Amino acid sequence: MIKFVDKTEHKTINMRAKIVAGNWKMNNDLDESKSLVKKIAKSIKKQPLENTRVIVAPTYVSLQKVASKAKGTKVEVAAQNMHFEKSGAFTGEISATMLKSVGVHIVILGHSERREYFGETDALLAKKVDAALANKMEIIFCFGEVLADRKAGNHFKVVESQIKNGLFHLEAGAWKNIILAYEPVWAIGTGETASPEQAQEMHAFIRKIVADKYGNDVAENVSVLYGGSVKPSNAREIFSKPDVDGGLIGGAALNIDDFKAIIEAI
Repeated sequence: MIKFVDKTEHKTINMRAKIVAGNWKMNNDLDESKSLVKKIAKSIKKQPLENTRVIVAPTYVSLQKVASKAKGTKVEVAAQNMHFEKSGAFTGEISATMLKSVGVHIVILGHSERREYFGETDALLAKKVDAALANKMEIIFCFGEVLADRKAGNHFKVVESQIKNGLFHLEAGAWKNIILAYEPVWAIGTGETASPEQAQEMHAFIRKIVADKYGNDVAENVSVLYGGSVKPSNAREIFSKPDVDGGLIGGAALNIDDFKAIIEAI
């Protein structure tokens, strides 16, 4: 089951959600962030987004204002990261309770950039997952292989390891709060291209390993997003694949016309 979060209450329905999540990364100051979320909310206000969710993840300094602007609209707001401790001497970090205090109930964990640039390990991410779930937060859990893994034929092994190490200690019931996001790191800004068929192949594999551990009910109800340079030009074909439930969007999420086109594609 996928948990739908509106701005007043948490709703649960038995259906796999389609999701377009925009990760703004280290872009947009406060005014730019408020302007962009306002434009997104306006652009989808009249769209019939049945069983479809639109999420944006601004920087920490804009979270509260963006969450406030998004309240009462069809846009949900996520954080890009969080610490696993409740509080303490962790300079520069943000806890789950702090995120919730500004109206944020979704967090991205394990993004490829966090893994690569900040050395986040599977063990660390498992602790973050536990902290988020303990605070009743929803998680967009990221994973994926680099170019060397893909060329060596280790891509399935790497993805399976990251998912198992980060999530397979959970009880089945916890998966109602998990969204998976596959990032083929080798196809992001490298000049290499991942085809829709490659995306479907990996997503089907991901769903199978979840099914082997937790059963078909959990596997068929978890949304699996694709995070490999989705653009208006390829979104419709990628989203048409049966095991691709949407996208974790980077650069295209910063442009209202591009992001709107990707939402329309799903």
